[in-house]
Amino acid sequence: MKVLYCTRDYSPHDERFLTALAKTAHEVLLLRAVPHSTPGLPDGIRDVSQPESQKKASLGRKLRVFKDTVQRYKPDLVHAGPLNGPAYTAALAGYLPLVSMSWGYDLLMDADKLIDRALIKHSLRNSTVLVGDCRAIANKAISFGYPEARIHLFPWGVDLSHFHPLGENSIRQKLGWQNKFVFLCNRSMEPKYGVDVVVRAFLQAVQTNPDLRLMLFGKGSQEGQLKQMIQEAGQTDRVYFGGFVTLADLPITYRSADVFITASHCDGSSVSLMEALACGRPVIASDIPANLEWVTAGQNGWTFHDGRVDELALRILAAASSTDLPQVSASARTLAEQKADWSRNFPVLLEAYEHALELHRAGRSRP
Repeated sequence: MKVLYCTRDYSPHDERFLTALAKTAHEVLLLRAVPHSTPGLPDGIRDVSQPESQKKASLGRKLRVFKDTVQRYKPDLVHAGPLNGPAYTAALAGYLPLVSMSWGYDLLMDADKLIDRALIKHSLRNSTVLVGDCRAIANKAISFGYPEARIHLFPWGVDLSHFHPLGENSIRQKLGWQNKFVFLCNRSMEPKYGVDVVVRAFLQAVQTNPDLRLMLFGKGSQEGQLKQMIQEAGQTDRVYFGGFVTLADLPITYRSADVFITASHCDGSSVSLMEALACGRPVIASDIPANLEWVTAGQNGWTFHDGRVDELALRILAAASSTDLPQVSASARTLAEQKADWSRNFPVLLEAYEHALELHRAGRSRP
């Protein structure tokens, strides 16, 4: 099977999918709508993007590039996402069969915006099958009238041999926090991920328990604001900004913490959350639908009402004083083994490809 994989550029998520696809018998071509660099692709993946399109990234230009690529390479199917990006371009071109992949934010956040809503509706009306990573995505697609029978769900998952509880926790040691209770948040410092909620809650909680510590990894537009908040609170010695972390070092960051926090306001099945669970770290999570598919209060973590700083501060204090942490940690790893194993979950994508081809052959390419 010849697959044309269409995406915006080349994210870490694209890298994971293409690395797995490269190990199959399928011929995979990569078309990036706005290529900003020349990535090091997995062996067997061919980049057919047109570099000049990054300067002429209008919808008309993207549509012409897509049509030219399809005419030249004649793929058996197109895999494209997000729904208000490359999937919309493919749908607008009328290409079938089309496997559209939601990236979470398209359906769970952008779909509430008038313009994006129209694009997403068009994409769904012309998608042979839909791929998503959580039930919340399926429910939103169904609310748009998309048939559930054509939806293939699987958490994108993690490499359980790479993310595991055993190993070094050198960051904790470097900071001299061996005898402190350490929390970690490594979400992008952008409004939708609620890192500001995490910081505000921590600054409240640390007033009650001075032995609390917080590690923040990642970057984003709110970084300066967050640092200023911490400095004004006089807590710079209790919060560590670690910047970006390589994939090789990620497990060390999780193991250097006692508990992981995600306060995102909108999310699919968060890969960071799954990585934390795989490393045996309990999770404190906002109670958005996708998080509740993973975190059960009292079993593998704690939840709080989305955006409620006071409530998150109480959960932080509760976690730090919990006598059940070893059992909660073990439950976290067990859940990851049951639901977040990338090697088990990835084949669902291949099943979606086959389903799309079957529907296409039967003359049912559109729902």
